[in-house]
Amino acid sequence: MLQVGHPAPTFSLPDASMEIMNLSSYRGKKNVVLYFYPRDGTPGCTIQAVDFSDREQEFSRLDTVVFGISRDDVLSHAAFRDEEGLSVQLLSDADAEVCRKYDVLERRVVDGREKECLTRSTFIIDKKGILRHVLRDVSPKDHADEVLKKVKSLNGRAG
Repeated sequence: MLQVGHPAPTFSLPDASMEIMNLSSYRGKKNVVLYFYPRDGTPGCTIQAVDFSDREQEFSRLDTVVFGISRDDVLSHAAFRDEEGLSVQLLSDADAEVCRKYDVLERRVVDGREKECLTRSTFIIDKKGILRHVLRDVSPKDHADEVLKKVKSLNGRAG
């Protein structure tokens, strides 16, 4: 399991515009927030995406980029982004490779069948590519504010 102080697993994923985002391209330049969410368009995921989008300028002033990752495809991400007016970048991990690297999948029984489900989790990575905060099983309400406070502390600013 990933732990604070360890290097963040690198990856490349397509965003809603079908551009490839490489995590390693931010090393030495920006802090990165990766938030994993279950599905585009659901109430909790919408709250989370809108809240991160609303705070995008604050994160940017702290040299931080925010990416939302789910198993939805890029077309679903584009529709979700456009429908909700999101500015946060949404990355598609349709084959769950990155979800497995970050250990955000768990097996649950849904409608009587065992299913692999994504657990809402957030990872804060510093400019050196090191995991500084790992937040698992988070609630979408007020989560962006909590993450913003942690990024401020990462940058040596008061919360």
